[in-house]
Amino acid sequence: MPEQTETRRSRWVWLLALPYLGLCFPALYARSTPSLCGFPFFYWYQLASVILASALLTLVYRKLKDQRDK
Repeated sequence: MPEQTETRRSRWVWLLALPYLGLCFPALYARSTPSLCGFPFFYWYQLASVILASALLTLVYRKLKDQRDK
């Protein structure tokens, strides 16, 4: 039974790699267009990645906590 829980955990933890991978290649987002409310793409993309990372951390934390409580 513990092996199954560890497998489930690892699947949720993999989601945490998405924001990291999204910022690993600045050549993909180092541009000024499209702009959002006057902010170049470079800046609002990074801000959006921080918000996305926070949402993913919350999701993974809750899923792991639910699995632990069962």
